[in-house]
Amino acid sequence: MNAVAGIVLAGGASRRMGEPKAGLAHAGRTFLARVVGALRDGGIADVIIVSGHAHDAVLAARPPGDLTEVVQNPHPDRGQLSSLKVALGALRPRRPRPDAALVALVDHPAISAATVHHLVDAWLAVRPAVAAGPAPAIVVPTYGGRRGHPVLFAASVWAELLATPDEDGARAVVRAHPSRVLEVAVDDPGVRVDVDTPEDFRRLTAGAT
Repeated sequence: MNAVAGIVLAGGASRRMGEPKAGLAHAGRTFLARVVGALRDGGIADVIIVSGHAHDAVLAARPPGDLTEVVQNPHPDRGQLSSLKVALGALRPRRPRPDAALVALVDHPAISAATVHHLVDAWLAVRPAVAAGPAPAIVVPTYGGRRGHPVLFAASVWAELLATPDEDGARAVVRAHPSRVLEVAVDDPGVRVDVDTPEDFRRLTAGAT
């Protein structure tokens, strides 16, 4: 599935958690290792990690022996979209350039490889239509009727993401044209598990997700 690259955003300050979330352990692996593993096991070979705050902790949280590329956001306080822009800036010059990027968050460590497969397969199914004209360019998982992460962005919307003010976030692009968003229902509560606080972490480790 070389048409889709993977991006893991891990540049936040983790202020509410009190320590870098990338290095938190769940089921024997760090959050970062779990997210990278889900992308790779889901069929994505080309993965980029974006660090920001706690760059060294992000490097240390990679899976043992894993040399996944890490790019550092020089201005992580500008928000999550600023980190996404750093990753897209690294992907755009590649030849061949990926046709899409699946964007995962390090604080969603419970996503499954099966979900990654479903999202990529959904994108590959609509890609011919995208070439022919207006068609879904953003793929979002849903669980229990609610949207979650990771989110796939076709290369056709990368320029729009790069032009969006950091403070508006990627949601502004997702919401701009509802007709280009494809929702994919998945049997994976992990797409909705967002670990931001110590209490969130306790619920995750207790299995109350």
